[in-house]
Amino acid sequence: MADVTPLMARGEGRRIGRIAGLPGEMMAEFLGTFVLLAFGDGVVAVAVAGLPGSGRTAGPLTIFNAAGDWLLITWGWAMAVAMGVWVAGGVSGAHINPAVTLAFAARRKFPWAKILPYWFAQLAGAMAGASIVLLLYNSAINQFNFLARTPRGSGNALATYSIFATFPAPYFHGSIPGPFLDQVIGTAFLLMLVVAVIDARNTAVGSNMAPLIIGFVVAAIGMSIGPNAGYAINPARDFGPRLISWAAGWSGVSLPGTFHAGPLGNNFTGYFWIPIVGPLIGGVIGVLVYDLFISDVLHARLKMAEEVAGPIPETRTLEDVEETEQVEGKVPGTRMPDQSETHARRTRELARIWEGQSQRPGKDARAERGPE
Repeated sequence: MADVTPLMARGEGRRIGRIAGLPGEMMAEFLGTFVLLAFGDGVVAVAVAGLPGSGRTAGPLTIFNAAGDWLLITWGWAMAVAMGVWVAGGVSGAHINPAVTLAFAARRKFPWAKILPYWFAQLAGAMAGASIVLLLYNSAINQFNFLARTPRGSGNALATYSIFATFPAPYFHGSIPGPFLDQVIGTAFLLMLVVAVIDARNTAVGSNMAPLIIGFVVAAIGMSIGPNAGYAINPARDFGPRLISWAAGWSGVSLPGTFHAGPLGNNFTGYFWIPIVGPLIGGVIGVLVYDLFISDVLHARLKMAEEVAGPIPETRTLEDVEETEQVEGKVPGTRMPDQSETHARRTRELARIWEGQSQRPGKDARAERGPE
C-alpha cells in the first residue's frame, strides 16, 4: 500500500508523542464505538421504522412478526461489533465497551489510570453513533410514531425508543433481579469468550479473524438470551444512545427509564442503571471464570514444560517452548492439541516431548526413536 500522508501526526517531538499515546487510544475507542452504534442502532432502526415505513412489510406498523426480525438484529449487531473491533483494534485494543475495559484492568494488567479516559471516549462514540442513526431515520421514526399515535414525549413511544436503548421484557413485571441477572450473565459470557478468543495459549484464532469471532459471540448471546432485556452487555452502548433519545424527546422512557402500560402491558421503573452496573459486574466475573477453569490450567502446563518462575503471558504458546531434555516427563496425563486446533508449527515434535521422549534434530533423533 502506498505511503499515507498523516493529517495530524506530522513532524517530530511532542505532537507525535501525544497522538501515539493515550489521546490516540481515546480517538480509536471513540471511532470504534461510533461504528458499533451506527451499525448496531442502525439495524434496529431498519427493523422498527425503516422497513415498515418504506412499504417492505405487511403494514406500516408491522414489526417483529416473526423470528426473522430478531435474527436481522442479532446478526446486524454481530457485524457492528466486528467492524468496530477491526477499526480500533490496532490502536487501542478495541475495547469499545466499559465492561471490557474494567475487566481487563482487573485481570489483564490494563492500566487503571486509563479506565476513565477510555470510558469517556466510548460514551462519546456511542452518543455520536446514535446521533447519526437519529439523523438518518428521523423521518421514518416520526412517521411510525404518528401512525401508532405514540408521540415521543407521550411516554408511550416504546417501539421507536427501542432503536436506541434497551428495556426489560414484560414477563419480568417490572422487577429488578431478573433483568439485572440477565445483564450480569450475558456480559460474563461475553468476556469469558473474548479472553478465550485472544488467548494465544489456547486455540486462539489468527489476529485478523478475532473481530469476526467476537462478533459471532455477540450474535450467540443475542440469539440465546437477548429477548430478556435487549442484551445491552455494554454500558456505553446503552447509556450513550439513551442520553441521545432523552435529548431528542423520548422523555421518561429514556431517563430514568420508566414505562407503564397497565396491568396487561410492560411496566418498569428507573431501569437506566441496570444495563450499566450489571455489565460492569458481569465482565469481571466472566474473566475470573475463564482464568479459574482454563487460564490457570494453561499456565500450569507451560510452567511445567519450561520450568520458569513467574507468570507466563497469554501471548506465549507451546510453539515457543524450548526443546530441551528438562521437559521430559514434566507434564503428565495431558493432551496435546492437533494441528487443526493450534497455530504451533512443531505440534508433532512437541507431542513427543509431551510423552517424555527426548528430541534431537537430524539422524541421531531418528536413530534413538528406532524405525518408524
